[in-house]
Amino acid sequence: MKYSYLYTAALALSVCTSACAQMSIPKNIEAAIADPERPDLDQFRDDRRKPAETLAFAGVTEGMTIAEMIPGNGYYTRILAKAVGPEGKVYTFPGSEPRTPLSAALANYPAYGNIEMIRGPFGVLDVPEPVDLVWTSQNYHDVRAQADAVNAAAFEALKPGGIYFILDHAAVEGGGKETIALHRIDENIVKADVLAAGFVLEAEGDFLRNPADDRTRQVMERDLNRKTDQFVLRFRKPDQ
Repeated sequence: MKYSYLYTAALALSVCTSACAQMSIPKNIEAAIADPERPDLDQFRDDRRKPAETLAFAGVTEGMTIAEMIPGNGYYTRILAKAVGPEGKVYTFPGSEPRTPLSAALANYPAYGNIEMIRGPFGVLDVPEPVDLVWTSQNYHDVRAQADAVNAAAFEALKPGGIYFILDHAAVEGGGKETIALHRIDENIVKADVLAAGFVLEAEGDFLRNPADDRTRQVMERDLNRKTDQFVLRFRKPDQ
């Protein structure tokens, strides 16, 4: 195993309290966020996306192998690639998302030589090796209709003891399919989906919470400015 699950378990004790702002950030993550190759727009978004806390919560370490589902414009792809370092690997899987050409260009960019594009439909995560971490951020709501297949694919792709990390925009509790159009999802639905796939819920982070967010609003509304209430969940595939 390329990283210590004892470290991950210990980290959960520090990230699931109201003191998340005081979370210790490992040097590999600090260096990844300070990477001068990152686009200016990505750096501008750091204040509200809190990538340092997010990667620390997920337990991203050097040498890790990661499968990232639905990379979007590559905001986290770049950071993950630098955080795992040259001995690590990021398999980025866009599925059928429309920004695949941008993701493909990113995979071929010399500054990020440890990124490899994985192609295929949602629900088929065909990685060439078992991975330490499956990651998806702000996109689980997009694949909720295929949740069983997507979560089963994540389970299959992970090593025993591997981490399944999910971050998304929170919907009104009890909200159903109608919230998907808002680019949101009820976190209780996510938990039920993933637990049913055989995972264990290891930790919940509160560092992206915003109680002032009106969860009935569409995430893309301009004046909302992406300052949504977001939940952060870390699941684990059992060792056996």
